[in-house]
Amino acid sequence: MAEVRAVAAIDGVLVVDPVVHADDRGSFVETWRQEWLGDVPPMVQGNRADRVAGSLVGLHYHRGQADYWVMVGGTARVVLHDLRVGSPTDGATVEMNLGGDGPDRHRGLYIPPGVAHGFAALTDMTLTYLVDGTYDPDDELGVAWDDPDVGADWGLADPVLSARDRANPNRDDLSDDRRPVYVGR
Repeated sequence: MAEVRAVAAIDGVLVVDPVVHADDRGSFVETWRQEWLGDVPPMVQGNRADRVAGSLVGLHYHRGQADYWVMVGGTARVVLHDLRVGSPTDGATVEMNLGGDGPDRHRGLYIPPGVAHGFAALTDMTLTYLVDGTYDPDDELGVAWDDPDVGADWGLADPVLSARDRANPNRDDLSDDRRPVYVGR
């Protein structure tokens, strides 16, 4: 059974370390089971992102959608920031690396609604992720990747960004109707 633990700095974020079955042929890893995360809504869509080293995606957030990430190739620096009004961890930022060649390379990451998330490709990388809602352009929101109030260390000096991510507002510039509300777990 996978080991699931909370990331104390941001309420509702969970890290999943699955069991890796390895032998002379390679390995097998079960990357997702709904039951691992208890009463979270079921995941309904799977996505894949391939990025070249030096790319940065984010910070994105959703008011109504959760994500579950698994890095299947390469290494990324992940940044999470709690934007939820009323959250006990509102304003907290966490950075962690996913992927690589270490023992935690198969790690999964559950990101609840309202937690801004992004990643910097430290190498060429492939991320697969599940979401608990189908694409909704009205729930595709963002906050500036370089906002000093977020204080993220992305591990890159001069990242390659999309036009959308270059235009995201700072946290303090988000209107009240753009901020997600904490609902707990």
